[in-house]
Amino acid sequence: MSSAVRKSGNHHQLQTRPRVRQSPSECRYQVVAVGASAGGFNSLFKLLKPLPEGLPVALLVVLHLSPDHRSLMPQLLMRHTALKVHEACDGEAILPGVVYTAPPNLHLLAEPGNVRLLRAPPVHYSRPSIDLLFESVAVSYGSRAVAVVLNGSGADGASGLRAVKMAGGLTMVEDPAKAEFASMPYSAIATGCVDMVLPLEKIAPALLELCEVKLNAGR
Repeated sequence: MSSAVRKSGNHHQLQTRPRVRQSPSECRYQVVAVGASAGGFNSLFKLLKPLPEGLPVALLVVLHLSPDHRSLMPQLLMRHTALKVHEACDGEAILPGVVYTAPPNLHLLAEPGNVRLLRAPPVHYSRPSIDLLFESVAVSYGSRAVAVVLNGSGADGASGLRAVKMAGGLTMVEDPAKAEFASMPYSAIATGCVDMVLPLEKIAPALLELCEVKLNAGR
C-alpha cells in the first residue's frame, strides 16, 4: 500500500493522490479493454498516468504495432503509471491493477479470468485486433466490461465496441475533435453504441469514478 493511502499525517500527499475505496469484488467492473492505433502511444501514456496502484480492474491493451519488431510498449508505459504493466502471456490470470499489452503479431483475447493469445488471420489488416479483444471481453465479462477506443486510423474497434454495449458493458471514445488521428473514434461513434465521448484527459477520471476511486481530501 502506498503512503498516499496510509494515515501518515502528510496532508499534502493525501490531497493530491487517489486512493482505492473498493476491493475488486465490490467494484461493478472487472476489465477495461483499450484500443488505439496511430498516435496511440501518447494517448495511452496520458490515460494510464492518473490511475493508481491497486486499481480494482484489469486493463487489456491493444495497440497496432509493427509485427516485425519486439515491442517495448510495457517498458515505456511503466514509466508513466503506478500500475503493473507487462506483455500478456497465453493462459495467465487476469488480475486487478495490472495492464496487459498485446504482443506484436498476436491477437489478445479475454476468457473468464484468463488471457488468450491467438495467431489467427488479421482483422481490418491488424493483428492484434481491437475488435477481437472487445468481442472476447463482451462474451467473457458482459456488463462488467468497459471498452475504450482511443485515437487511431481505420475502423478497428467499432464492431467490438458494439458487442460490449450489446452485452451490457460501458463504452467510451476519445473525442475525435481533439484526437490526432480521428477515424477510429469517428467509426466507433457511428455505431450509435457509445456511452461517453470524452477528451483524452477526462477518460482516466471517468474510469476512476466508475471504480469509485476517490481523491482523498485530507481526511
